[in-house]
Amino acid sequence: MIDYRSDTVTRPTPGMLAFMQSAPVGDDVFGEDPSIISLERITAAKFGMEAGLFCPSGTMTNQLAIKTHTQAGDEVICDELSHIYQYEGGGIAFNSGCSVKLLHGDRGRVTADQVLAGINAEDVHKPITRLVSLENTSNRGGGACYDFNEFKNIKKVTEQHGLALHLDGARLFNALVYKQEAAIEYGNIFDSISICLSKGLGAPVGSVLIGSHSFITKARRWRKVFGGGMRQAGYLAAAGIYAMDYHIERLADDHKNSKILSDVLLTKEFVTSILDVETNIVIATIGGKYSAAQLVATLKEKGVLAIAMTPTQVRFVFHLDITENDLAKTVDIINAL
Repeated sequence: MIDYRSDTVTRPTPGMLAFMQSAPVGDDVFGEDPSIISLERITAAKFGMEAGLFCPSGTMTNQLAIKTHTQAGDEVICDELSHIYQYEGGGIAFNSGCSVKLLHGDRGRVTADQVLAGINAEDVHKPITRLVSLENTSNRGGGACYDFNEFKNIKKVTEQHGLALHLDGARLFNALVYKQEAAIEYGNIFDSISICLSKGLGAPVGSVLIGSHSFITKARRWRKVFGGGMRQAGYLAAAGIYAMDYHIERLADDHKNSKILSDVLLTKEFVTSILDVETNIVIATIGGKYSAAQLVATLKEKGVLAIAMTPTQVRFVFHLDITENDLAKTVDIINAL
């Protein structure tokens, strides 16, 4: 099967496996795993931040960030399409006891004016606005990237109102490659960033939360409470180190291939529109002879896996396990529909 369901489906490359097998390990809860320590330092330094915390998933790093920045009864501002709201099991309420102010942005991207309008005035009837969380790239927005100047504008608002600013950077390296931005600029804007290693970078497991020393110290305590303390997990951390050394620049191939698939889909009468493709995600709106679910079922019969995100939208995600030959086969299958 040619699997476009997500960029989480990748398997370690031979080089990554060899690097993992040779990794020095220790007990991470005791702070003694050298590979994890190295990954955390490398990731933080890349973004110009002080410290990092290795976790099993991006959901955990996002939830830890929210828990560390807030207290029960606070409110978090985010876009209605954001992963922390759509795909983390109600964790904002369950883990942190916070409410959410949803903004209606553009493909998951919000503006400084929207953030400003979403901040609650001092009022005993309302929760205290404490945190703004952004997502770059936006998953449900079809891999859309923020204009960095908007980050700067939002930062001014959060500073003026004493709010923390978090970035869900599950696919941040896709944005960095596509926009040709410097990672260290993000460290100057955000108070915390969640970096996923198991999507476009191709590691089998893990995400890293980065921020200040004091923030990460507090987050580490909450990780233990959340059940996220790991022991000899340096084998997994080594995969992340390898991924950042060898799998960042190749993301441009995924972006190029996404555009090729998008152009082919647009020739079909059952595709009514496609969100502008910037990175590695293609979201097509389906109509006519197929529903989204019917198209996904038809493609599966022919050896291609995709996801019906809504009754009318199908998502394809490119990653390092999709070869040029896989793309050519997919194009032939779609052309024959």
